[in-house]
Amino acid sequence: MSKRRLSNAICHLLAASAAGLFLLGSPLHAQGMKGDLAAGDQKFLRMAAQGGMAEVKLGQLAVEKAASPDVKSFGQRMVDDHGKANERLKALASAKGVTLPTGMSPEQKAMDDKLAKLSGADFDREYMKGMLADHKKDVAEFEKESSRAKDAEVKTFASTTLPTLKEHLKMAEEISAKVGGKAAKSGRR
Repeated sequence: MSKRRLSNAICHLLAASAAGLFLLGSPLHAQGMKGDLAAGDQKFLRMAAQGGMAEVKLGQLAVEKAASPDVKSFGQRMVDDHGKANERLKALASAKGVTLPTGMSPEQKAMDDKLAKLSGADFDREYMKGMLADHKKDVAEFEKESSRAKDAEVKTFASTTLPTLKEHLKMAEEISAKVGGKAAKSGRR
């Protein structure tokens, strides 16, 4: 009888060990260890990463192609500010076990392709029009995430990045009005 109990105990121990090893190697365990990030928070991180990459890429294009010194300066600001935010975002995503996209969305790529073909005042107007629309959308998304995020660190990232995005939006409105973008036309009939 003693051998039978020992045999059962060994079987239970082996089964528990096998289950433990299975869990250690599973994505479910990896998520649990990294905080089990809610789907909405993961989606936000991925969206923010794509947006940040696009801001840097398009900002670089503005530095090269813009005619207006204000647009060039704004482009450089996008490269600098979004570059720093992208680094913080990458570290956060890595800590949370979230794989970020490595490229722009199809819409962002289309904008990049369109802007690459323009120059001078035409470039300035289209770039600022895009930046105005993009930053309105970004501010709305970051406001939503800063109040609704399930994860405290994701919420902190959204709320600490939000003031910079609001500043970018204000700058985009002012510069767009100067170069004849949408903001300049909104008051005319």
